[in-house]
Amino acid sequence: MATLCRRQIPATFNFALDVVDRWAAEPGKLALIAENAAGASESFTFEDISRKSSQLANLLREQGIRQGDRVIVLLPRIPQWQIGMVALLRMGAIPIPCITMLTPSDLAYRAGHSGATGIITTRAECHKLDGIPGLATRICVGDAPDGWTCIAAADDQPVGHAAAEVAINDPAIIYYTSGSTGSPKGVTHASRALWIWETSAQHWLDLHPEDRIWCTADTGWSKAGTSILFGPWSRGTAVLFYDGPFEPAKRFDLLAKHRITCFCAAATELRQLVLEDAAPHDLSRLRQTVSAGESVNPELLTRWQELTGTSILDGYGQTETLMTVTNRPGRTVKAGSMGRPLPGVEIAVRTAAGEARTAGASGELLIGLPNPQIMLGYWEDPARTAATRLEIDGREWFATGDNVEIDADGYVFFTGRSDDIINSSGYRIGPQEVENALASHPSVKECAVAGIPDAARGELVKAWIVLKDGIEQSDALVKELQDHVRSTTAPYKYPRSIAFTDDLPKTVSGKIRRNVLRERN
Repeated sequence: MATLCRRQIPATFNFALDVVDRWAAEPGKLALIAENAAGASESFTFEDISRKSSQLANLLREQGIRQGDRVIVLLPRIPQWQIGMVALLRMGAIPIPCITMLTPSDLAYRAGHSGATGIITTRAECHKLDGIPGLATRICVGDAPDGWTCIAAADDQPVGHAAAEVAINDPAIIYYTSGSTGSPKGVTHASRALWIWETSAQHWLDLHPEDRIWCTADTGWSKAGTSILFGPWSRGTAVLFYDGPFEPAKRFDLLAKHRITCFCAAATELRQLVLEDAAPHDLSRLRQTVSAGESVNPELLTRWQELTGTSILDGYGQTETLMTVTNRPGRTVKAGSMGRPLPGVEIAVRTAAGEARTAGASGELLIGLPNPQIMLGYWEDPARTAATRLEIDGREWFATGDNVEIDADGYVFFTGRSDDIINSSGYRIGPQEVENALASHPSVKECAVAGIPDAARGELVKAWIVLKDGIEQSDALVKELQDHVRSTTAPYKYPRSIAFTDDLPKTVSGKIRRNVLRERN
């Protein structure tokens, strides 16, 4: 068998059996602290998670879910998210984590594209699933409407459930992520990814069984796997799960109250936190802060160190690759660098000359294959999957689409995307998704969307719009267009800036030249 980081890759891996149940054998081992904005708090041991996920797995089986079935998990930051995810993995079903900001059309696409047969969500979200076919199994947290089963029914199920045997290369989870063109892509990871997620938890997060981690990522992102579920629990680390709005002072309250040792947040959030006074809060247990998804500037590093006494260890990963390049505890940090490859990860850049260079070069970041962290592929899209693979001098690589510079010491510096994906506050936004939403408004004749630089968010979504004849520009129309996008697709994608124009720059073949629009800004 192949090896990675001196660990033998197993032939099978079931996260529920091989991680949760293993830690459940230690009586009283804390797994999860769930708190909401009202201050209500509930704790779960690994034994609790093992028992409850087994009971829910039995309910799901009774409701018709089988190994290999795809099930949407549309839940906020509540403990039923972890229980539901583990229950599905225990059965060998394939969860599709989704954020609750998704609209009915977003969910209809994901359900139809994946062929999902089930959904787990809250009473508040049930209406979004009306009219979506194929979701025969519908589990609701809270009072269940007609046609739904209340998740509390799992409490009446037997505890024992035989965990499915899942081969290491079997599909285990699907994350939907934006592409530069077309609809979202179903990034499909094998069970080997759930197994290897421990690598970043060990070498980047530096987690141990006595630690407590709080990651503020939302439930639909792969970052939740890195720092809320698969990574921490593989290390036996307890997790804080907070269901509440972003309030800077409250962040420090929770860090102190729950004696968090590792804090994970996007740079956009950290930029707001450094404006607060942390002196009233006891942060003596905090020894590690990490960030990923957007660049961390030197000023933020300095101010956070002054405020909390901890450095920020920046890192890089993609939904398709998981975390691959990070700054690591005890190693030299170069300001502006994402760090160096994690153990077992080989990287290079594809230069303009088509060479693969490992240091002292710039170009598209490549990751050596095979690597258990790399996705199986995009769900039912072999052509798009094949486009991510390339061969240089007999060696196979995964092409990330991100441009970087690798210095002589092997440190990686992000220089930009090689496509039109917008990275705003850590969210990846496909311009065509926003364009499709705008184009459905009756006032819009043509439109184009691109990311423009923004000090607070990294990039800002900006739209250039050609109005139909007879439509007048106005501030009211700008707000109407923004609200229209919010109601048509996930609200975080809406254009915060809108410019009206008489025409759009295009190539001879009629494609929008977004690079020209970015230069106009």
